[in-house]
Amino acid sequence: MSDFVRSQQVKEAALNALKQRGITLEDIAELTFFLQESYIPNLTMDRCVESVEQVLEKRDVQNALLTGIELDRLAEKGEMSSPLQEIIKADEGLYGVDEILALSILNLYGSIGYTNYGYIDKLKYGILAKLNDKSSGQVHTFLDDLIGAVAAAAAARLAHRTRAEMEQAME
Repeated sequence: MSDFVRSQQVKEAALNALKQRGITLEDIAELTFFLQESYIPNLTMDRCVESVEQVLEKRDVQNALLTGIELDRLAEKGEMSSPLQEIIKADEGLYGVDEILALSILNLYGSIGYTNYGYIDKLKYGILAKLNDKSSGQVHTFLDDLIGAVAAAAAARLAHRTRAEMEQAME
């Protein structure tokens, strides 16, 4: 068989990368809860964590996380070529590749994910405020957008599932 990386290895690497950057599933679930608490009666954090876990099961999501976090790390260490090094380290406003990578996650869950992402990205709620703070010296140009996208995708997943549950209850 040809060379390939096993799915479990990719998943573990993505989860470890999040952990190394100080991100927990609960941090992401808090964003998901914030996005959906007004729309889903009796929403629990446990349900949000489960939705985040399901989003993180997708290989596309894992690949996006690994790519973005690695680019942030390289910029943090000053190991990128100029002018990309300066652009990513400064998180320049006209640099939109970080958002484009995040959108690859949102494509998996439909248009509601896009609106949730735009809202949470603008607010910089919860862990996103910390990630957006440049005073730590860490670079999170990609990570803040990726975390917002995972939370928005988890919120979209919950919205779709809640609708399906409501329709099933009406039958």
